[in-house]
Amino acid sequence: MVRTVDYFLAPQSPWTYLGHERFVRLARESGAQVRVRPMDLGRIFPLSGGLPLAKRAPQRQAYRLLELRRFSEHLGLPLNLQPRHFPVSGDPAARLIVAVDQQDGTDAALRLAGAVLAAVWAQERDIASEAVLAELLGECALPGARLAQAAEPAVQQRYDAHTQAAIEAGVFGAPSYVVDGELFWGQDRLDFVQRKLSSDH
Repeated sequence: MVRTVDYFLAPQSPWTYLGHERFVRLARESGAQVRVRPMDLGRIFPLSGGLPLAKRAPQRQAYRLLELRRFSEHLGLPLNLQPRHFPVSGDPAARLIVAVDQQDGTDAALRLAGAVLAAVWAQERDIASEAVLAELLGECALPGARLAQAAEPAVQQRYDAHTQAAIEAGVFGAPSYVVDGELFWGQDRLDFVQRKLSSDH
């Protein structure tokens, strides 16, 4: 049986970055079908009690940095704890991922998402910049025309639909993975995602 995973991601999220390549590998090895669903955390946080980073208590902000460093070292992934271009709007990159998904398919969308995430957290690049997004398309061997297509109303509608689907699934943070209606929040839950995908029910 082919399982489907709804992959709810935010392109500016360090936790999505830390889990992205492992998730892509896990999905490929399990034969799961992935639905790439960038979402707008700015709409989700107010509904779920979440706060933007700057509004969180100092203790939470400090512990976040500690955990990011731990996971970066544990996973062997480069990560700038306080990158030059963060906080940053994820909307332009999210729409671009949606456009690529529509035109070029899931694998291309996952490839671009990985490049966008690394751009923020490992390469000190501004993913809200059209020039940077154009560079990332080129680096992923994807058509530059996708940048203009990402500004079309149909792409925004799809982005809004992904966000609404996340809300209806009970998603409150990124990354989140939904398998057969079951929600898994966070890259540190990928072991459980793997077990779910390999189970018979």
